Amino acid sequence: MSFEEDDSVILHDEHSEYDGEEGQITQVMDTMFGDSTYTVSFEDGQETGIPEDSLEAVEDDE
Repeated sequence: MSFEEDDSVILHDEHSEYDGEEGQITQVMDTMFGDSTYTVSFEDGQETGIPEDSLEAVEDDE
């Protein structure tokens, strides 16, 4: 599953201070290998270069 800007996601990265937190994708960057990495903004900062497999989509309750 790929993500787009403004999607809400949960980060799963035990090495990040934002592990388990919900954030919003602010930038999508395509690598030269055809993969995407993401910049995610959290309430008190942001994390860049996050691979897709470290993100989980937040379900909308609408």
